[in-house]
Amino acid sequence: MTKSNKFSPEVRERAVRMVQEHRGEYSSQWAAIESIAPKIGCVPQTLHEWVKRHEIDSGVRDGVTTSELQRLKELERENKELRKANEILKLASAFFAQAERDRRLKS
Repeated sequence: MTKSNKFSPEVRERAVRMVQEHRGEYSSQWAAIESIAPKIGCVPQTLHEWVKRHEIDSGVRDGVTTSELQRLKELERENKELRKANEILKLASAFFAQAERDRRLKS
């Protein structure tokens, strides 16, 4: 999923709020989204994603919340860094073990 920063969080919140407030005026949520999206300058699919994300974050819809996704991303990044550090430590350990063996053979 690619993220665009074309729209500020305030614009996104306002657009989602507009969909929620005017939902009753349309036959479906999608109809409301199709009507409102051009007014804020985005495609309906984008606004629909914002609405879904808001519903998940507010507990109306099942799914992984934004804060959980962010925490998962942080943990994956940390895990990657730890794997790299472990690999470096393994290589260093092997290097020093070999150096110690070589030193003992020369003595």
